[in-house]
Amino acid sequence: MEMEGQATAKESQPPKFALPVDSEHKATEFRLFSVAAPHMRAFHLSWVSFFACFVSTFAAPPLLPIIRDNLNLTASDIGNAGIASVSGAVFARVAMGTACDLFGPRLASASLILLTAPAVYFTSIASSSTSFLLVRFFTGFSLSTFVSTQFWMSSMFSAPVVGTANGVAGGWGNLGGGATQLIMPLVFALIRDIGAIKFTAWRIAFFIPALFQTLSAFAVLIFGKDLPDGNFRRLQKAGDKTKDKFSNVFYHGITNYRGWILALSYGYCFGVELTIDNIVAEYFYDRFDLQLHTAGMSAASVGMTGGGGNVGAVLTQLIFFKGSKYSKETGIMLMGIMIIFCTLPICFIYFPQWGGMFCGPSSSKIATEEDYYLSEWNSEEKEKGLHLSSLKFAENSRRERGRKQDCETRPVDETPSTQV
Repeated sequence: MEMEGQATAKESQPPKFALPVDSEHKATEFRLFSVAAPHMRAFHLSWVSFFACFVSTFAAPPLLPIIRDNLNLTASDIGNAGIASVSGAVFARVAMGTACDLFGPRLASASLILLTAPAVYFTSIASSSTSFLLVRFFTGFSLSTFVSTQFWMSSMFSAPVVGTANGVAGGWGNLGGGATQLIMPLVFALIRDIGAIKFTAWRIAFFIPALFQTLSAFAVLIFGKDLPDGNFRRLQKAGDKTKDKFSNVFYHGITNYRGWILALSYGYCFGVELTIDNIVAEYFYDRFDLQLHTAGMSAASVGMTGGGGNVGAVLTQLIFFKGSKYSKETGIMLMGIMIIFCTLPICFIYFPQWGGMFCGPSSSKIATEEDYYLSEWNSEEKEKGLHLSSLKFAENSRRERGRKQDCETRPVDETPSTQV
């Protein structure tokens, strides 16, 4: 009986983590050079897998001077393939967000990476403009792993450090779009120097990003966890996590106007980055008459500064870089002008508990994080306790405020919660 009691007590103890955590077991510190499970391990798995997807999606542009001669591609064919490479992820990103909510970022991310990896392998047997467009289209779906990366980091890190985790994971992942501009010409040159002709060397080179992408997916599946306390499936079976309904997730997503404004701004800014990744190597090669590896190095210096959606990339390439309506120089200038206009709507974002760019928090009533985050739960769901995770999140997000604001907006009979 004594041993049984000890076993029960042991099971009831909260799990111990290498990093300090809050009441949701989200890490309150970000240790970049740590690989401690589950928080920092999830961080490194997410950015590496996202990096691999960027390398695969933009592996073709730095080799376009060779590929276009081999497949007899016209400027229109190249423009269409560039649009295809980012258009597939427009809808895939919406689906990825829902998949993360329903199945967890680990399974959603790894599944998509494995499903798109064959397209990277098949690039090596492309024989026409149509087949080249198709492999670029299906490879581009993998860019949706940005969504799972941000979701995963938000599930693992608390408010004071989640911005850092999201920024570094997303930024390092985006570096793949610049790194591939350097990697692919070097891999091509190495294979050609070994003895392969140039029209064979570029095809063999695609096995490198394809293998990298495949291995990253298996690493996510084997070593990753959805949440600090475990994976979605196990937690749902144990009753520790409620199973979200697709209709609720979708409704609350599309009815929040802030999401649409941020989608416009982020979508276009990141779209510019993707567009540059698609055109810059070929632009340097043709405009300045550079060698292939030199054009790749120059393109990498531009692409690797990216920190940035796909809709923006599709529209930008469709308007400015499809065919010969605009020169590449003019298109690049017009992109800069459009960025300014797509950023202005951010001024209209307002949160009742925090305020906006031009006004403070709501003065008509006491606005709290609880009011905002619990508004999506009805009374029946609250009786079942389904809102408790949102309540914890609201309490933790309050720590982003200063002490003065915290006291002003907290009810008089409420005292600050202690960290668990």
